[in-house]
Amino acid sequence: MRLVPERALTPEGWRRDVAIAVTDGRIAHVGVAQPRQPGDVMLPGRALLPGTVNAHCHTFQSLLRGLGDDLDFAGWRDRVLYPFSERLDRDGIALGAAFAFAEMLRHGVTTCVDFFYLNDASNDNAEAVIAAARAVGIRLVLARTMYDWEGAPKRYRESPADAARRVRELIAAHRHDATVDIHAAPHSPHGASATMIQAGADVAQTERVPLHIHVAEGRYEGERTRREHGTTPVRYLDRLGALGPRTIAVHAVWLDDEEIALMGARGAALAYCPSSNMFLGDGVTRLPELRRAGVRAGLGTDGGCTNNRLSIFEEMRMASLLQRVRLLDGGALPATEVFGLGTEGGAAILELDAGRIEAGRLADLVAVDLGHASLHPPTNLLANVVFAMSPQAVSDVWVHGERVVESGRLTRVSEGELLARVAALTRDWRL
Repeated sequence: MRLVPERALTPEGWRRDVAIAVTDGRIAHVGVAQPRQPGDVMLPGRALLPGTVNAHCHTFQSLLRGLGDDLDFAGWRDRVLYPFSERLDRDGIALGAAFAFAEMLRHGVTTCVDFFYLNDASNDNAEAVIAAARAVGIRLVLARTMYDWEGAPKRYRESPADAARRVRELIAAHRHDATVDIHAAPHSPHGASATMIQAGADVAQTERVPLHIHVAEGRYEGERTRREHGTTPVRYLDRLGALGPRTIAVHAVWLDDEEIALMGARGAALAYCPSSNMFLGDGVTRLPELRRAGVRAGLGTDGGCTNNRLSIFEEMRMASLLQRVRLLDGGALPATEVFGLGTEGGAAILELDAGRIEAGRLADLVAVDLGHASLHPPTNLLANVVFAMSPQAVSDVWVHGERVVESGRLTRVSEGELLARVAALTRDWRL
């Protein structure tokens, strides 16, 4: 199969009259479009971009959207997250995942990290999320959470030994899947004990997978970690041997200069969630300083109820604007840089060959309608994509070479049926 758009964003820049050959889920060749071949997928009036990568999300939380929107983190957790997540059985969890995955695909997200923790002392719920990803057609990184804080609901909690064993079992079960990866994810310095964090780090090291962990999301976590462990969150992870090249620190809002330098020195990465940090009033991650220290980064939406939108194009815009207002610098984090964070940057921290239109990369691609008003005037297309583009401009999406959105419609599932099921499940939910 060859995709023939009006133009494509390659590492060399925008190219016209280009054809992208796709074989076995990967880009086999990027070359001149002529002559036309049988089976070519012609995309007149559309530009082809690398698919975006959502480096941090909790898919079931999309079902909680609209509940507790004006609460701080503790209020949202205790009055919304904990009680409403208890209402979800396995079918509800799978429905929430499919609902979130469908929205993401419509917004041009081709890979999602689901930081998943409704475990119920097994991997069965995780397998339901994986099945939902396959059904909808998104590429999934399931960050299988390890959680043992006694203040959380029972269904979240496991012993470190059980959690480590179950993560290893899930990794083994999906090691050869083309569109599913399993990573280890001790929840956070407050949600996972020292033993649990170390167990997660051991799994990541021996299984050679990344380690996801919420870090310094709000001031409360730094204060609590100092009180309980006598140091700050990043220093605490380093003390436990859990800060290294496999570590993906989620949020990392409240870091001092030494912690930023330490993350860079250890080769750690960042999943930056600007809209969620704003939504909960957590603060602004010092992204340019982290990048100067050598910290690799991608962008995430976080859960659907702590952001209310699931678009990495939106996160590109928010990331740039937040840093500009924080630094009082209108040139901070330009379009090319922030676009890279939402595509190749996110793929790189997840160890995926995605995020660029070049031979050998995964064929995860997004077509946008060049005739859409939000992409006009066409003087700087990439800047328009980052700062102006409406979600309605996303017309087509391919994951692993398969067209999963065509002319704005999901190809594998009925969006209408999905939304009807979501409405039925949540009909009586009130705060």
